Amino acid sequence: MSKSSRIVTEYGIKIGGKTKMKIGYRCIFLAIFVMMSFSFTANAQAKKLKIYISADMEGIVGVVTGDQLSPQGFEYGRFREFMTQEVNAAIEAAFAGGATEIVVSDSHGNGESLLIEKFPKNVTIVRSWPRPLMMMQGIDETFAGAIFIGYHAGTTNSEGVRAHTISSATLADVKLNGLSMPEAGINAAIAGQFNVPVIMISGDDAAVKETTDLLGNIEGAVVKWNYGFHSARTMTPEAADDVIREKVKNAMGRLKDFKPYKVTTPVQLDVRFKNYRPAELLSYLSIVKRTDAHSIRFQGRDIIEVSKFLEFMTNYESGLTP
Repeated sequence: MSKSSRIVTEYGIKIGGKTKMKIGYRCIFLAIFVMMSFSFTANAQAKKLKIYISADMEGIVGVVTGDQLSPQGFEYGRFREFMTQEVNAAIEAAFAGGATEIVVSDSHGNGESLLIEKFPKNVTIVRSWPRPLMMMQGIDETFAGAIFIGYHAGTTNSEGVRAHTISSATLADVKLNGLSMPEAGINAAIAGQFNVPVIMISGDDAAVKETTDLLGNIEGAVVKWNYGFHSARTMTPEAADDVIREKVKNAMGRLKDFKPYKVTTPVQLDVRFKNYRPAELLSYLSIVKRTDAHSIRFQGRDIIEVSKFLEFMTNYESGLTP
């Protein structure tokens, strides 16, 4: 090898017999390793995209009465399948749109309606009750967006299949800071506490309109059109799955357009019961004020405290076991 040849030594680089650079291999490799590690970490963080899906059942395609909604209903088994298919349609579109992690909240009835074996293995599921964050348990500030599947209109809405808020049997109104809320509004506020926007909702026409009026221009998939509390014109399950995929795809393509829904703090919660005694008994608590024969008021520091109160209010009974 001639003197003019480049010679790489253990200690540096020599050109023409003169050392031009005195950098050991170890230093070079260390510098390259650090830069590559930083690059890989930055890329991994940049590509991480989590989506939260909260699934109810009253807004699922074809659902019109209790026959589809509880284990005692003769169609419940079939409609668990349809509910799971709609959630899977949302999951497929979210992953196709760049999601890297998805959490699904089974939020109807006993919290055990979804057929979890039908989901992809990289999805996790929140099941059963009680939960401090109710239908939004498991959400935090690491999520990029929330999707509501199978939702229904609120209890003060004169339209909508099975319209209610939290409990169709016991509650006549639930207000946050003086505004009557559907479950979608309460859940959007919980997501907003963590700076997570709602990006899409599916359900009947009344639920989608009510939610988009409240939250703004989110994607809405109407899978049935209500005629009354127990009647509707509905799509087929396959058609509903298609429209859900389309709307989730649209939402994933414009994530930057959505803003979290936030309520001012402290949060005033007003609840009106259909009966007298719940208001009477809750007023025994020093943190609760009875505002009329059927109604109570609670003030929480934030929506999380309000959520915990609502979950306690609707789940506590002295005979609880174990």
